[in-house]
Amino acid sequence: MKAFFRMMFIVCFFIGTIIQAQNNYPQNYFRNPLNIPINLAANFGAVRSNHFHMGLDIRTNSQENLSVAAAADGYVSRIKVERYGFGNALYITHPNGYTTVYAHLNKYFDKLDEFVKEKQYKDEKWEQDITFSPNQFPVTKGQLIALSGNTGGSAGPHLHFEIRDTKTEECINPLLFGFGIADNIAPIISGLYWYDRRFSTYEPGANGVAVKKNGNIYTSNIIQVNSPEVSFAIKAVDKANQGFNLGIYGAELMMDGKLVYSFKIDKVHYDDTRYINGCIDYMKFVRDKMSIQHLSTLPGMKLKNYSSGSDGIINLQDNEVHNIEIILKDVNGNTSRLTTKIQFNQASDKILSNDKTVNPNEAKTIKTENAEINLSKNAVYDVVNFNINEKTDAEAVSNIVILNNPYIPIHDEYTLKIRSDRKLSNEEKDKSVIELNYGSDKNVVKAKWNGDWAEGQFNRLGTARLLLDNTSPSVSPGWKEGAVVTANSLKLKGTTKIGDIEYFRAELDGKWLRFSRVKDDFVYIFDEKCPKGSGSHTLKVTTANTAGNTNTQTFTFQR
Repeated sequence: MKAFFRMMFIVCFFIGTIIQAQNNYPQNYFRNPLNIPINLAANFGAVRSNHFHMGLDIRTNSQENLSVAAAADGYVSRIKVERYGFGNALYITHPNGYTTVYAHLNKYFDKLDEFVKEKQYKDEKWEQDITFSPNQFPVTKGQLIALSGNTGGSAGPHLHFEIRDTKTEECINPLLFGFGIADNIAPIISGLYWYDRRFSTYEPGANGVAVKKNGNIYTSNIIQVNSPEVSFAIKAVDKANQGFNLGIYGAELMMDGKLVYSFKIDKVHYDDTRYINGCIDYMKFVRDKMSIQHLSTLPGMKLKNYSSGSDGIINLQDNEVHNIEIILKDVNGNTSRLTTKIQFNQASDKILSNDKTVNPNEAKTIKTENAEINLSKNAVYDVVNFNINEKTDAEAVSNIVILNNPYIPIHDEYTLKIRSDRKLSNEEKDKSVIELNYGSDKNVVKAKWNGDWAEGQFNRLGTARLLLDNTSPSVSPGWKEGAVVTANSLKLKGTTKIGDIEYFRAELDGKWLRFSRVKDDFVYIFDEKCPKGSGSHTLKVTTANTAGNTNTQTFTFQR
């Protein structure tokens, strides 16, 4: 038995040495940032709306205010406070060339929290992005640096944890650093799809193939295709012993024993994270809530350090039966295989393009009588037969402009121009906004004017219209006017008919008061600025919405 354990130790050490040699990342340098075992809700590279998940989401047992520890020696180099995104985030730069990031925090450690608070009051601004020198806030491995929370764009209590290359700011898969998370479950495959690549993955779209499972081996019936140029995509998840559907780390596509395509998600820069939309079947993701990853490179997908081999397009030059094998792996090397066969039959008609076809790597301007869209050369990942048309709208001061459909992704911002349906005064123009409805939500921007044409920038498709907004934003208090507030905070709910509350300022008895922004709410947690027993107070709140309409409201309470 001792010999067995000695052999297992040698094997594990050998495997760990191989992993370190392969990725050159220090093993076991960083510790678990929580004082409970790591239990993942999401891993690096998991598919998210318009971005890769760029770190680990570590569960906090559905609780907030767990102690967060520095993963290694270093210094606090940056903090960020924002409404969405990371909420309250802390960055530690380490002497080995990496930076760790801790996000969705409720509170920083006392000395740092006080520094941030003082700066917020000095600047009279809640949102902050502060950088520090190495000697301001040094930390040691295991030191308490924050309390976990649910701030920013978080859907539940957890800690988001990243490791970045300090010099390049690329996010690196933290599981490559040896956190020792137990995992003996191979990726689970639930779907296989093929695409006619003579034209575009968007049109006619995915063709589903039924998959059968036998252990970690998956098979399907022979795939008969009506195109000599095809590509594949896979629907799969990684469970990693913990129940959650995690993202796939790596995949290989083989035909007749030769590598056609592979991808591996080791590192991504935030500048490139939106390329996720060129790595998945975006239409399936948005419309059907399905995460299907391409085993090919779309012509406009330019993510570095992701894929290798050819572009993944399979050219079938004959009517013979060919062997296909798809291999999926997680970071720990657990492997699943899907084997099938493919055969080309008589080709179907090719879909034709039109004068509004948008090609990857080519800028394009498309016009109607009252609208114009200007797309950059980086706008699309695959060919799009772009449809744009108009229809009347009684609520707007323009026609509704239908920009193709919301199921086609756009990589960067485009400029949209809309002509008003009547002559607007300068006062009306000053209160005008462009609203883009993309189904699941709306994006509203203040219009910029050039004659009778309003302009705005967006990065999604949908239906757009020009609106006049003469309404005022407002906030409603969570307490009765003049009442004694016994809770530990003041809460104001913000509302605006069109767009968002873009500006908020609160003054307590004439002095700026620090309210945080939590989704649509504004929250002040009582502190020394308003202690118990301090009597009656007047709170003046000024807000402004997207159109620039302002409103000042006054509330009273007792403390």
